[in-house]
Amino acid sequence: MNSMKVTIVDYGMGNIWSVKNALEFVGANVSICSDPDVISQSDCLILPGVGAFGPAMKNIRTKNLDQALEHAVLNRGVGILGICLGMQLLANSSEESADISGLGWIPGKVEKLNDEVRLPHIGFNATYPKEQKSPIYSNIKSGADFYFVHTYHFHSDTEENVLSTTEYGQEFVSSVQKNNIVGVQFHPEKSQSNGLQLLSNFLKFSKTC
Repeated sequence: MNSMKVTIVDYGMGNIWSVKNALEFVGANVSICSDPDVISQSDCLILPGVGAFGPAMKNIRTKNLDQALEHAVLNRGVGILGICLGMQLLANSSEESADISGLGWIPGKVEKLNDEVRLPHIGFNATYPKEQKSPIYSNIKSGADFYFVHTYHFHSDTEENVLSTTEYGQEFVSSVQKNNIVGVQFHPEKSQSNGLQLLSNFLKFSKTC
C-alpha cells in the first residue's frame, strides 16, 4: 500500500483527520492537500465532506479544485472515493442548493430523505450490496453496518451505478460506482472494522485503475 500516495482533498469542509487516521491504520501513505497542481497529479483521491452541497461546490470552484479533480479522475483515471457529502458532490445537482451544479460525474440528483422519519439519519445501519458485487465490498457481508449522518441521499439516474442500498423510512442508495469513481453515503472512518475493510478494498481497487 505504501507505494501509492493517497491525497485527501481539503476544500474546507470535512472530517479530514479522522479519515486520514483510518487510512493510515490500513497502511496508506496519506497527505492532506488543497493545491490543485498536486491534486491533479495524485495517485488516489479521497473527497470527504460534512455540511451543505452549495457551499461545498463553491469552495471547490473558488479554490480551482474542480479542474484539478477532473484532470486526475476523468483524464488520468485515478481512483476517487467520495464520502458522505463527498459522494453527493458526484451528482449533477441537489435539492439542497438547486441553483448550484455538482461535479456531474455520476448522473443523478441529491434529494431529501422522507421527512416522515427523524432527520438527520444518524447511526449505524445495514447496507446491502447489489448482486453485481464490486471489489469495494470484498470480504464485507451483505447487511453489514456502517455509520451514517445525513439528511439527503443520492438518486442515481442509472441503476447500474448503484452499488448498495440501505433502509431508513425508504430505500435509498448508500454507495455508487462508475468506473474509477466511487461514493459512499456513510462514514467508513467511523464504521469500525467494516469501514476499515472498505477503505482497504478501495485502496486495492485504486491500484488497478
